Amino acid sequence: MTTSVVLLTPMRPWGAGRLAPYPTVIRRLHATVVVDPTTQLGVFRDRAGHVVEMGKHGTSSGTETSTTTNSDSRNDQGHDQDSNQD
Repeated sequence: MTTSVVLLTPMRPWGAGRLAPYPTVIRRLHATVVVDPTTQLGVFRDRAGHVVEMGKHGTSSGTETSTTTNSDSRNDQGHDQDSNQD
């Protein structure tokens, strides 16, 4: 009777080379965020309770249209996309 022993060589996980240190911690200017009941917008306040302006945010919208060009046998399908951002 023969017994064979397989020795496994430890290997470094493949994803370990992709790791990077965490970025430096940054203190944010705001301490709390509440929703204004009138405007339904977030209001950012600092540690002293003063309102902090967080800058303007844009809005975007998009549409997608499906098209069919051959309805008597096998359908040829495609689609169009567009987007707007301000």
